[in-house]
Amino acid sequence: MTMKRNKKFLSLILSMMLIVAMAFSMTACGDNNTEKPNTEGQNQVVGTEDDSQAGSVENDTQEDGTVLGEGATVFTFVVVDGEGNEKTFEIHTDKTTVGEALLEVKLIEGEDGPYGLYVKTVNGITADYDVDQTYWAFYINGEMAMTGVDATNVEAGATYSFKVEK
Repeated sequence: MTMKRNKKFLSLILSMMLIVAMAFSMTACGDNNTEKPNTEGQNQVVGTEDDSQAGSVENDTQEDGTVLGEGATVFTFVVVDGEGNEKTFEIHTDKTTVGEALLEVKLIEGEDGPYGLYVKTVNGITADYDVDQTYWAFYINGEMAMTGVDATNVEAGATYSFKVEK
């Protein structure tokens, strides 16, 4: 009877050791080698042994103006002008709303109105309904937003857009 108990106890101890070993191995896998899209639509691996090469690609992107800001949350921002030309930005932020994040990197300008921030200028392009009957429409993941830019919480990985419309 004691031998049977010893086998059960030994089996329990070995199972616990296996669980602990699996937990340590999963923790060691971490996210040191995460993929991050660059402007050419290809993926680069960052956090590898040769960070100098990955850093130079990242710096080239920042000089081009497509990666803006600093922070833990990353989202995509697309500007579509009156002729349909698109400019895409990767925004890094710690701000809580899209409006705060875009104001911080100076991509939008506007006026406070009764419904929140009325955006008139995006990426240096002005659309003013009073002047030319155009305005900036705000989209979230391709759908027209139901909230203003200053009332929309930042969601990592989301795509936010401003498009000139009549």
